[in-house]
Amino acid sequence: MKLEFKNTLEESSIILTDFNCGPAQNLLQDSGYYKIVWARDREFSLTVDGYAVQLKQHQVLFCTTLNLLQVPKESGLIALVFNREFYCIRDHDHEVSCNGILFFGSSQPPIVSLAQKDIRSFEAMFTIFREEFETVDHIQGEMLRVMLKRLLITSSRLVKEMQKISQLPNTQLELLRNFHVLVEQHFKEKHKVADYAALLYKSPKTLSNVFKKAGRPSPLAIINERILLEAKRLLLNSHLSAEQIAHALGYEEGAHFSKFFKSHTGLPPVEYRAKKTKTAQA
Repeated sequence: MKLEFKNTLEESSIILTDFNCGPAQNLLQDSGYYKIVWARDREFSLTVDGYAVQLKQHQVLFCTTLNLLQVPKESGLIALVFNREFYCIRDHDHEVSCNGILFFGSSQPPIVSLAQKDIRSFEAMFTIFREEFETVDHIQGEMLRVMLKRLLITSSRLVKEMQKISQLPNTQLELLRNFHVLVEQHFKEKHKVADYAALLYKSPKTLSNVFKKAGRPSPLAIINERILLEAKRLLLNSHLSAEQIAHALGYEEGAHFSKFFKSHTGLPPVEYRAKKTKTAQA
């Protein structure tokens, strides 16, 4: 199944699919799409950024345009896939408040387990999505955007509840969101908590205290995780040397990057690439 709305003039696109056909599988090779994947009927094994992810029944995975996703070509799941031109998460953050929570909220894409009431809500929304994809008229695109916004708002609330941050004061919640967004924008050149604290007009201590009170990983851990994720992606999905990757991630000396990488993974970059490549070929 692959139901698509496309505006050629705007180059915008949104697709409802189960990835059970060749054209839908081709979407996974396109780096320009956000992907919301729901294991509606049963458990699935997926691959995200080269790592196996077990998605249990009625769990939902939220991937950004940066995540490399591989999905089995079989029925049982349903996904909504859309590009920035159809709905830009950053430009419309005031509408759905999902930037830094649902997308770009950590180095790993969030996975939400749906309760029974949530399953009913998702079933209703995806039923309406299907109806709108099949209703071709001049307001079809706008109706699909309205439904997408509802899905994003509902999902963001679920992620906040899952991460136990829904009850935080709004100022603290916004600080967490803004920090994650800034890390996504600047992790290649800014590696210190003080860099982000300055951008947020806070002291590093204040920033760390807010994350501690919220039960979140420390700001430094989040920065390091994001750098590591990008390093692993480049090692596994590019032909760049470790030295080139080091420079791409803001390290003046390859040795400093290698030491950082080994301290967090147990292996130097070159050995990590060789090991993962060998495992993938086995």
